[in-house]
Amino acid sequence: MVFNGLLKSSNHNSSRRSPSRSPKLNATASKAALPGSPEPSRPKSGEYGYIHDEADLLPLQTELPDLRELNESVLALAAIFPDVQVEVFREMLASFDKESRLAVVTDALLKNKAKWVSGRFRVVPKERRKGVGGQPKPDNSDLRILVPTEDKFRSAEYKKAVRSVLSQEFKGLSGSTISGVLAEVNHSYTLARPTLIALSSKSWRFSLSSFFLRRKATSFMEAENHPLIVWNSSGHGSIIPSFKSSGCPELDQELFETVLTPIQQRIRVEREEKDHELALKLNTEEAETNEALHDCECCFTSATFEELSACNDGAHFVCFQCVRHAVNEAVFGQGWQRNIDLRTGSLRCLAASSESCLGFIPYNLIQRSFLAEKGGKDVLRKLDERLAEDSLLKTQLPLVRCPFCSYAEVDELYLPESQRSWRLKRHFQDSFYPLVILILGVGMIPFLLPFFIIFSFVFVILSSQQSFGNYVVSQIDASATRLRRRAQGQKFVCRSPTCGRSSCMFCFKAWTDIHICHESSLLALRTQVELAMSLAIKRTCPRCNTSFVKSSGCNKLTCVCGYQMCYVCRKDIGNGEGYRHFCEHFRPNGSGNCTECMKCDLYRCEDDEVVLKKAKDTAERQWMEKEGANISGDDALRKTLELRLKREGNRFWLGDWEWRFPNWEQVLDGIVDCFIE
Repeated sequence: MVFNGLLKSSNHNSSRRSPSRSPKLNATASKAALPGSPEPSRPKSGEYGYIHDEADLLPLQTELPDLRELNESVLALAAIFPDVQVEVFREMLASFDKESRLAVVTDALLKNKAKWVSGRFRVVPKERRKGVGGQPKPDNSDLRILVPTEDKFRSAEYKKAVRSVLSQEFKGLSGSTISGVLAEVNHSYTLARPTLIALSSKSWRFSLSSFFLRRKATSFMEAENHPLIVWNSSGHGSIIPSFKSSGCPELDQELFETVLTPIQQRIRVEREEKDHELALKLNTEEAETNEALHDCECCFTSATFEELSACNDGAHFVCFQCVRHAVNEAVFGQGWQRNIDLRTGSLRCLAASSESCLGFIPYNLIQRSFLAEKGGKDVLRKLDERLAEDSLLKTQLPLVRCPFCSYAEVDELYLPESQRSWRLKRHFQDSFYPLVILILGVGMIPFLLPFFIIFSFVFVILSSQQSFGNYVVSQIDASATRLRRRAQGQKFVCRSPTCGRSSCMFCFKAWTDIHICHESSLLALRTQVELAMSLAIKRTCPRCNTSFVKSSGCNKLTCVCGYQMCYVCRKDIGNGEGYRHFCEHFRPNGSGNCTECMKCDLYRCEDDEVVLKKAKDTAERQWMEKEGANISGDDALRKTLELRLKREGNRFWLGDWEWRFPNWEQVLDGIVDCFIE
């Protein structure tokens, strides 16, 4: 079956806790019971039901067969329809029978996708595009990325545990309110809690309790104030966070990752910062006692040896504080040319005692000075980006840039002048037509030679920069570049570790399959043109505002509300006028205008093709005049719109055949593609 590969989900590779964790936990508990052990005496999870470490988590239970089949079907549907929200798949899978429901849902979406989706298309948020540490996530290679855990079908045990925990936390809210919010977010505790906090802060019970107990509003961003967090003594003069087990391993895992882990990380960072500050303080005091301080040759202040850098020429000592000030001024200020040595990509010597020093401070010392400071990694990244940008500009090579960051790379289609050569194709795909064109081209050379000489003379007179021959060569080069670009594709993938986004090399917008350049502008133009064309041929009843279009019959129209009007002049012909509004004179040929009166014809209709073309041209001209200021600076957008208008305008119709005039670029591309490789 076509879904066999997709149905092999990651249930066998899902992150489950190994059963071998129990011996580890027992060993840890035994070690903590030993006298003189450095481990804190914390309560055991099995005895008191508190979880304070990852080892206290129970292994995840195996999903039931029906639940596993539903989640596998969701993964398969998400891979087939990546632009549809997972909520649509859950609703459809729950509404169909168990037998072959994956095939039934897929067939229903393929046949009538708009009906089932109802506008619920998925746009991947920015925070989900990046993985851990800012690394870009792979493109649809892992199905678990398409369907996060909170979007899958939940077990009955998890739903019961979440409802119980939230009922204890939000006692001021009714059970129906909590159930309604859980139904909206697929019973996810993490997604439901912010909404419940906002609802509870507006209730009268919370207002009264806040007034009498002087309690501030709870914020879902403050993990320390979470009602499930309990601070237990470690036995060494400090307290450690923990939370009571809910009885559901899946919910305990979610609470540990979203509530307890951020608190532990914050405590660890604060402890490391305090230890670092204490170490610096003790090191400075010890250096002062032993008279081991050194003077900075830039600011002339004393510093320890660990906080000094030195240039590679005169061994001038410069403190880390001066190094940071100089780099910040170079990156964010006006000191780039003065402080940065572009030849080595490092910092020039800052010693004031020797202005003629040609040395520089090694880059590893610059890294040491910034890595010890908060926000130093961002400054180093900016410095590397500016150095890379300067190096790329000096190469004078054509670059392809990412529109979302500063990443740039050399265009793959670039060829130096020494490697540019044209070669005729040895094997043609169609041997007849290229041969005919080649014979005609060679036969026309004697006739075209006088024109070539005349055009060359005109080009030399009018322009001293480029001759006619050079102009032809440049156009052929541009045509060959367009053909190579078309064969390569217009998708550009940023290789920056902090970005990793895909974009279009022509319109510089985010890449989406299937991609249309300047889709928003073209859609706005098409919408306005279609609206103008529909307004040109439809009529609207002034009494009930009903719009209609006449398909056949006479020009006397009667609305469902009883209003009568002329389809040609739109005049009210009720109140007894009726057919007397139209011309009643006899015309032998039945065509042409009446020579005896100026009344409307009963059966003659205006030419819809002429009316539609006139409305279309007017709407396009008005849109271009209105949006001219917005697209004046975007040459690619203007060229795309003008090309679209030319294609729509230059047409010849012959029955069911349609033929468009190609422009000169398309003709040249066809010739170059036919003969040159």
